[in-house]
Amino acid sequence: MKKLLALLLALCMVLALAACGGSSAPAAEEPAAEEPAAEAPADAEAPAEEAPAEKAPEDYTGSLVLYTSMTDADIEALTTCFNEVYPNVEIEIINGSAGELTTRLRGEASNPVGDLVWGGMADSDGDVNADIFEAWLSDYEAENTNYPSPNGLYSMDHLSTVVFCVNTELEAELGLDIQSYEDLLDPKLTGKIVIADPTSSSSAWNNLCNIMSVYGTDSDEAWDYVTKLMPQLVISNSSSVCFNSVATGEYVVGLTYEDGAVNLLKEGQTNIRLQYPAEGTSASTFGTALVKNGPNQENAKAMINFICSPEGETALAAYQQGTLRYTHPSYEVPEGAWLAPSSEIKWVERDVAYLTEHHDEIAEHWSQIRADAGI
Repeated sequence: MKKLLALLLALCMVLALAACGGSSAPAAEEPAAEEPAAEAPADAEAPAEEAPAEKAPEDYTGSLVLYTSMTDADIEALTTCFNEVYPNVEIEIINGSAGELTTRLRGEASNPVGDLVWGGMADSDGDVNADIFEAWLSDYEAENTNYPSPNGLYSMDHLSTVVFCVNTELEAELGLDIQSYEDLLDPKLTGKIVIADPTSSSSAWNNLCNIMSVYGTDSDEAWDYVTKLMPQLVISNSSSVCFNSVATGEYVVGLTYEDGAVNLLKEGQTNIRLQYPAEGTSASTFGTALVKNGPNQENAKAMINFICSPEGETALAAYQQGTLRYTHPSYEVPEGAWLAPSSEIKWVERDVAYLTEHHDEIAEHWSQIRADAGI
């Protein structure tokens, strides 16, 4: 009997437990917990942004103010060839010597007018113009291995080789055969040789540097020669006078550079010749530079890149028929170039580093000799 009661009691407990835990509707399921988003690893790189599409040349518009000391023929070549590629950029030209242009840029520094300078910016300038030019170089700087920028301001694009421009008719009348620096000391040439001022003209500084290269940089021999040469000279305030006035017969000799004189020959001038100094010649490398805070920098950068590119230099050389030596190693010299091949010229080494470091002292020494000579 006791066993029967115990069994009934156990059965009742089971039924009671079932009643407490059961339900006529299915139990609602709890929503699955959302898993936290996986965090990017700390060192993971952000997705690379797509580079902006390169601007097409025809999309460049507006104006561009070019300050330049180059010849009219060079300027015509640049404006024509550049506008063939960038047809919608209007170019305004301000022409002058290197000294005139840098002085003007300093005067306009608070409200710049110019956008870039082409010509007159020499490899021996150092950083004297860091206040007026941006520290920006062309996209072709790394390719221009033979003529890198000397200061991070100038993108070097062409060479200016020292020559004498000789009026052959006047030379014959005087019974001279002008070949060398020593020939310039002939008394018959007193007051008949023209040069610009090396303290303000890049072409004249180029000529003074070549005298240093021939006779010894800053040497007693070089300064002795300058002292002897000074009475022979007329000092002009313009580089172009040193070839144009020889062609017109005002002077017998101009101490100048290839490009200026050879363009006269190309234009049909028959009474002049180019004479590389018999003792040897050398060249300044000249560049183009971006004006600091210029109003049209995008257009200016496009022009500087054009000037320094192998395609641009090839186009310029072809237009000019080879009257200027360019620096990019891949530019093509046109057939029938007016300039003599480099292999036919006697070259002397120029100590550019010394001339850069001692520019002011050398210019001052020149000025003192000039003052002593009363010129």
